[in-house]
Amino acid sequence: MFANLKANDKDLIRTIIHLAVCHEIIIDEKKGSYNAASPDELALVNAAKQFGYEFAGKDGDEIMTIKTPKGAVKYKLLNVCAFTSTRKRMSVIVEDKDKKIWLMCKGADSVITERLSHASLNSNTFKETDRVVT
Repeated sequence: MFANLKANDKDLIRTIIHLAVCHEIIIDEKKGSYNAASPDELALVNAAKQFGYEFAGKDGDEIMTIKTPKGAVKYKLLNVCAFTSTRKRMSVIVEDKDKKIWLMCKGADSVITERLSHASLNSNTFKETDRVVT
């Protein structure tokens, strides 16, 4: 649907990939649909799919496949820190094809914001995102 994102949209593309990767959704093979523990998690993964970055499943417990406008991309799932009401966030640690390790975290804005660096809080990206979301 939104497959004509430009290469200079790298922050937006990274955010969409984050939505497609940072979750604990399971695909029901018989129905061809996502099974999620939370409607919010389902909505975020479906949003990524609408932007052309579709979670296509896991090979066992460790390789996640994301279908992108440029082809399939695989991430090795190294660890999951599940969402809890205490943490109010969930995180995944993945390794990309270049062996780069990524920590992706999502959760309550108050919990995430208080963990950002001073530079991140003062960045134009954060300020614009905060303006749009609030």
